Amino acid sequence: MSWSSSAIILLSASPKASLAGPSLSLNLNPLIIDINIIMSRKMKMKRRRNSVAVSGLQLQQLGVVGMGVVVGVAPTQSHSQSQSDSHIVQDDLDALLRILPCDLRDNLLNEPKIAQLLEVILDLGCFPEARYLGEFGRRYLRNTKVSMKELEHAQNAVGEFGGDNRAGIEGTLHRISAIRSTKGMIVGLTCRVGRAVSGHVDMIYDLLQYGKSILFVGKPGVGKTTVMREIAHVLADEFHKRVVIVDTSNEIGGDGNIPHSAIGGARRMQVPDSSMQHAVMIEAVENHMPEVIMVDEIGTEAEAHACRSIAERGVMLIGTAHGQRLENIIKNPILSDLVGGVETVTLGDGEAQARNTQKTVLERQAPPTFHFLIEMRDRHYWVTHQTQKSVDILLRGKNPQVEVRKRNEKFKVVIEKSKAYDKCDP
Repeated sequence: MSWSSSAIILLSASPKASLAGPSLSLNLNPLIIDINIIMSRKMKMKRRRNSVAVSGLQLQQLGVVGMGVVVGVAPTQSHSQSQSDSHIVQDDLDALLRILPCDLRDNLLNEPKIAQLLEVILDLGCFPEARYLGEFGRRYLRNTKVSMKELEHAQNAVGEFGGDNRAGIEGTLHRISAIRSTKGMIVGLTCRVGRAVSGHVDMIYDLLQYGKSILFVGKPGVGKTTVMREIAHVLADEFHKRVVIVDTSNEIGGDGNIPHSAIGGARRMQVPDSSMQHAVMIEAVENHMPEVIMVDEIGTEAEAHACRSIAERGVMLIGTAHGQRLENIIKNPILSDLVGGVETVTLGDGEAQARNTQKTVLERQAPPTFHFLIEMRDRHYWVTHQTQKSVDILLRGKNPQVEVRKRNEKFKVVIEKSKAYDKCDP
């Protein structure tokens, strides 16, 4: 696979888009995609129930690409005419609002920026506040403080919290996280809005056809889980792969025994305790014969080893890991195995002279578990690495060539090939 030639490629989100470059020799030139596949995909997305269609430009203006939603002033969802570059958003905001006190619910429904609502904070003895995407600071919802009775009402409406102090609302993607006192009493709740957005996968649709494992990294809130959810849908329903999601906190498939429709035909295995995620990953491979396994928030050595074991069996992996850049993963002794691991090697005099380096150097230890690593710098600015090449070059103290995938002012995907890593936007 080579990124030796420099080019800028536009990928339209429209069904009329043409993707040139035919090869399957893994040279990362976009593949020819059957127009029937694209048309079928667009029709499926339009037919989804309980969805909202809004233009990509509208989402970009709202600053909520990948996580946005447009709703009316009533808790029921609104519908607007789909455009050629539309994103379809599934949102169950009314279900989240129902667990809140009536006055807070009314205040939020009258808020012009409800489309950008990120989370609602309820802390005992403090003023309730709302947080919005792209907005810093606090915004109080009223001038009276949260009472224990209001916290108990919300707790009863949500149900039981797991060992990770997280709970959900059945049939939705919302996440409720609890803060407990030293006696185990819930004294605070973070009610985070969960949204399913279709259309974000256009950024990497060509990469999915290679069948290679992909690891996403990025800061919290950038949309990694949202992308994972849509990839599961596309791989299961369009590529007809046997997809199994290992869903530790029900963040991908939503709360309840029946997974959210946003994952399409993918199967979901719930994890009873976060410490058992690695075991459920292996169980998925051994018992259910998946072609693709998806796992969110890879964060322990056992999970990293489970990923390698799965990859060695020829199963495609789609995952996310803690870290913002490839360098974070390389320097993390727990997660570095995901990109091949790092070892110290002593070179001979001739080799050291030929490389113009010291005799003791760092080198990649093994083939990387993930063929591609994508840094989600922003919801619409992604840096794509061929993991093996980038790791080797970075360990030599140089800058690798990468692909930058972003959306332009018309909200079409632009792929900039062979860009110097240090020249990418922060």
